[in-house]
Amino acid sequence: MNDDPEPGPCTNRRHFLKRSSGILTGLPAYFGAASLFPVRQLHAQPIAVPQAGKSIIGHYGSWASSLRPSPPALSFRHASWTDPVKWTKDAQSKASELVASPDLGGRPQVRVEKTYTFDGLSVEELSWQLPHGRRTSAILLKPEGAQKPLPGILALHDHGGNKYFGAKKITRTSADTHPLLVEHQKKYYGGMAWANEIARKGYVVLVHDTFAFGSRRIHYGDVEGIPWGPLNVAGRSDANPEESSNIASYNEWASEHENVMAKSLFCAGTTWPGVTLAEDRAALDVLSERADVIAGKIGCGGLSGGGLRTVYLTGLDDRIKCAVCVGFMSTWDDFLTRKAYTHTWMVYSPLLPNYLEFPEIFGLRVPVPVMALNNGQDQLFTLDEMKKADSILREVYTKAGAGDRYRSSFHGGHHKFDAAMQKEAFDWFDRWLK
Repeated sequence: MNDDPEPGPCTNRRHFLKRSSGILTGLPAYFGAASLFPVRQLHAQPIAVPQAGKSIIGHYGSWASSLRPSPPALSFRHASWTDPVKWTKDAQSKASELVASPDLGGRPQVRVEKTYTFDGLSVEELSWQLPHGRRTSAILLKPEGAQKPLPGILALHDHGGNKYFGAKKITRTSADTHPLLVEHQKKYYGGMAWANEIARKGYVVLVHDTFAFGSRRIHYGDVEGIPWGPLNVAGRSDANPEESSNIASYNEWASEHENVMAKSLFCAGTTWPGVTLAEDRAALDVLSERADVIAGKIGCGGLSGGGLRTVYLTGLDDRIKCAVCVGFMSTWDDFLTRKAYTHTWMVYSPLLPNYLEFPEIFGLRVPVPVMALNNGQDQLFTLDEMKKADSILREVYTKAGAGDRYRSSFHGGHHKFDAAMQKEAFDWFDRWLK
């Protein structure tokens, strides 16, 4: 879920500063006012200063990490919580308040743009208009010739530093596939379109472009007042936007623009996770009301940015009955002191870390079955914090008497959702949705 197409450390100071701008704005502020108090009072009530250590925010890391209660205020791990149903209700309420997801006015009106078959699947190209932005494009896949209702999967595409594409990153609907998509699927998905693969197993699969990706991306022509960026390259009517070099230019610009968008959303009284959640819920409206989908048998999943979206959607929407988060399970401390620069603004809901640890968002609806698939050498997280997140989720599910409904595994390699991981995920969906 790196903001650059190639995850990894920044190559120079200027690039690092560009990518990191705004990270500190998400941290609670500390204001010293020693001059307002007599010296004797300060001596009588000394302030414990956390031991300084190195972090992505220098010696401020250990101090910033100490600001949050551990466990957070609404953690189910507190001894005071014994009823998982009551905990879910109270914790969901607070999480929903802080995510501040905007109301999009209910199920959108869906238009079928095109229907055809491809490689054993029935394909529907769909679109719908939300109250903001251009029409959302989506792809629906199911086994060709299916005669009865099937379980549904909302397949959530990744970030991958590639905002030019959305749903197309995890689908394949033609033998003529853009070379950048072929490369993307080879790098992250073992050369497969995983939404197609699970549809073949007997599911109705919906994949939609979410906020700021694909059909929902920011267009150069709609932007004014920003004095930087290659606004004269991709996206103009006199340029070929599908040319790989122009797509690369657009994705570089979109990475920089993410800081602007996040700040603007905060000023609007919402958050990036909140807007994405609203759009994912709209897609869930579309999927759940289809006659060819079995009511109450819907799951969701995805890699990286799709895994992040899985965390929020599973925790905050009761229609999800099974979920698989791939390549996005760690702790707030991991983001705070080590890895914030490798991640998108789609992660952060200000103040939510005071109430829930990041993995607890995924477990908010225990005993709903959830799986977390990790890569041991994932460059976007630290292994110790991934293991800590795993331990937290296991503790939540065990305490709720649902230990068999949480599963995790650590695969070898870097950030990916390859064939072996896909098989594990698909078996999990089969177990709980069939």
